[in-house]
Amino acid sequence: MAASAQAAALSAEQAKAVLAEVIKAFGAPENAQRMEEARDNACNDMGKMLQFLLPVATQIQQDVIKAYGFSNDGEGVLKFARLIKSYESQDPEIASMSGKLKAMFLPPMTLPPHGAGTGGVATS
Repeated sequence: MAASAQAAALSAEQAKAVLAEVIKAFGAPENAQRMEEARDNACNDMGKMLQFLLPVATQIQQDVIKAYGFSNDGEGVLKFARLIKSYESQDPEIASMSGKLKAMFLPPMTLPPHGAGTGGVATS
């Protein structure tokens, strides 16, 4: 129980340091290779992204954050993500780093084109 209490008590500066370490871990050659293979297997298919890419991304994050009191499972990664989210509005640097981290394992979201036939609200 003490581990999760410790994890929740990271200051913004500590959270920023852990986030930087997580981002650095994604750049490590062996992790970059694992992510590249998962991306290749996913073939830009959102369902396959979740199947192949997300577990690898989760594992890379777990390997870093477990040293900071987060549980070494998906729940630990979710708690870390919630903690980072809570600091995003207070600290633009954390918000930027969080965006960078998400871009490493989430495909860019493309918005449907605006125009006729999309079911959008017409502006006049």
